[in-house]
Amino acid sequence: MPTSTGDATTQPTVADEPHIDGRAAWRAAEEDTGTGALAGLRVLDLSRVLAGPYTAQTLADHGAEVIKVEAPSGDETRGWGPPFAEDGRSSAYYAGLNHSKDNICLDLRTDAGRGVLAHLLRGADVVIENFKAGTMARWGFDYETVLAEENPRLVYCRVTGFGVDGPMGGLPGYDAVLQSFGGLMSVNGYPDGNPLRVGVPIVDIVASHMAVSGILLALRERDLSGRGQLVDITLLDSVISLLHPHASNWISSGKVPQRTGDYHPTVVPYQVFAARDGDFFVSAANDRQFRSLVTALGVPELAEDPRFVTNGVRSQNRNVLAALLGDRIAERNRDDLAAELERAGVAASPVNTVDQALTAPQTVHRGLFLDTVDYRGLGVPIKLGRTATRTPRRAVSLGADTDAILGAMGYSEKDIDVVKTGGALGDV
Repeated sequence: MPTSTGDATTQPTVADEPHIDGRAAWRAAEEDTGTGALAGLRVLDLSRVLAGPYTAQTLADHGAEVIKVEAPSGDETRGWGPPFAEDGRSSAYYAGLNHSKDNICLDLRTDAGRGVLAHLLRGADVVIENFKAGTMARWGFDYETVLAEENPRLVYCRVTGFGVDGPMGGLPGYDAVLQSFGGLMSVNGYPDGNPLRVGVPIVDIVASHMAVSGILLALRERDLSGRGQLVDITLLDSVISLLHPHASNWISSGKVPQRTGDYHPTVVPYQVFAARDGDFFVSAANDRQFRSLVTALGVPELAEDPRFVTNGVRSQNRNVLAALLGDRIAERNRDDLAAELERAGVAASPVNTVDQALTAPQTVHRGLFLDTVDYRGLGVPIKLGRTATRTPRRAVSLGADTDAILGAMGYSEKDIDVVKTGGALGDV
């Protein structure tokens, strides 16, 4: 969303009228309230791109009522395609991070837009934002000095790149930049190649998981104290948390970790081999599994070879062992070998493509890929024994619920016209 350049203290007349109830906004377009562990929780999603929206979507999956606020220009990920949704206006990328949310379009550069936001903030249980540091304060919505006083129970989740203070405080953060800065890229790739970005936005995704955890911790503490608090999430914290075991190895040995390709830095064998019909991953994480592996491959004598009897010596003779195992694996078909190693208690798998992974029978059985008339996409990965999750519904178009949300809050048609005249709703 654009940064405000206007006067955040000026509000339109309608915003001060007492009949407006921000708490009612979450009942505007939601029909399946009461489903999920977080049913009734009101979440205001002011974020864009990945970490923030994914956090809000996860809460929605478990019953929270989520309103996403977008600027008239929209979350930029709507344009991150192809592929695009059927209407051609939003990308698959956006759809994967914003299902099960209601959507209101507000231009927060305007007084009228900030007036609506003020009511939404007063009615929220949780706010998620990833604006440039200081933006909310410039708009008159600083958490510590304003929002915490007006809504003491508010849990305020702020996602930034490096934090808001310190030598790099306030600098913008992007997933690949943090992979580079945080050391992750330096240990990803092959020894004779360039450092590689992990093939998914792993720093953003882990930051979103940390944000969900932080929000739930703050809500639990709120049950005890009656007060909300700041949940301070940074991409830097996320990437540093990902460095196991490399960080521990450096702390212990003083040796700077290096790229090892598909090899594990300490466990042998733990790598990709070429089977007859494609790539195949094998892990033998202990001596028993190694013995079972070589027995299944028809070379049981390797388990007694002094070069390979323990993980420590296998690590010293990694390349020799890989060549011996590779010759045997190259003679086998992936699925047959996977089944045999599974029976032998050895962790192994074909290296599946994304489509193979999503349509695998076990994936479908777990409800991780849903293909119905109403929704085609990923399912909910966190499952509880007693409490059901919400069935995802498609991400909606920009501003799809704007009028309904304003109406539920108590804005009359005349009030809504005033807000529109003030430029708060863009062209929606």
